[in-house]
Amino acid sequence: MADVIDAVFDAIADAAPEVRAGLPDHRATRDDQNASGDTQLEADVWADDLLFDRTESIEGVNWYASEERDAVVTVGDAEGGYAVALDPLDGSSNVKSNNPCGTVVGIYDQPLPAPGSSLVAAGFVLYGPTTTMVVARDDTVRESLVSETGATTDLGPVELPADPTVYGFGGRVPDWTPAFESFVRDVEDDLKLRYGGAMIADVNQVLVYGGVFGYPGMESAPDGKLRAQFEALPIAYIVETAGGASSDGTQSLLDVAPTRLHERTPTFVGTDDVIAALDAALPDHTN
Repeated sequence: MADVIDAVFDAIADAAPEVRAGLPDHRATRDDQNASGDTQLEADVWADDLLFDRTESIEGVNWYASEERDAVVTVGDAEGGYAVALDPLDGSSNVKSNNPCGTVVGIYDQPLPAPGSSLVAAGFVLYGPTTTMVVARDDTVRESLVSETGATTDLGPVELPADPTVYGFGGRVPDWTPAFESFVRDVEDDLKLRYGGAMIADVNQVLVYGGVFGYPGMESAPDGKLRAQFEALPIAYIVETAGGASSDGTQSLLDVAPTRLHERTPTFVGTDDVIAALDAALPDHTN
């Protein structure tokens, strides 16, 4: 089924220039909320509709799910078919301030909701100064430059640096748990802060420079903010394939098995040593 995975990422790359070009015309806020309770921008719904149209007819894709849709959409019935889970426009709140955003893709070999262990590929498109796509599959991670026509140019393999340099953590500091805040105080003594409000851009900083990104469980939200199926598990797959580690505070995110499509989870990805230190500091999600 490698050709199905190829077709999905080809479709995402082909749509990327259109997504990027359309952002200026879809900056308005809608009156609606998505299934996770987030206020939607016009760009969220528009990008979701576009990417659904580009992927739903791919032979071998049986299910499509998105952060912007309440439920899974059945789009095929191929034997051994895949499920495609998307965050169509991660960091969409950055559109108003003209900061980076992206698209996150997870391809699972079973119906959704599905565990991290069922991921067969994951990737993201980053709309920064250039448009790039990072894809993890077959035990490797590679980065490509996406042109204005959707054509891709391979930029080579991605491997997480062994020496950490940057860190970025989401959530309000007063809402952090005492154990997590203590861990952050240790981290900030050695690493440089890089946090821009779009998970995918912050994770790419970690892939390039080494370090850690996380969105913790908080006093007001023990499960954190990030959606397991659409954000946390695909990003964990990419980072672990690139030689790093992931955690929900107790275990690898790839061992997480969501029971609800829009379930949230504390999320940490990065250099092995930093994630190991985090696991030691957070013995469970409520500390």
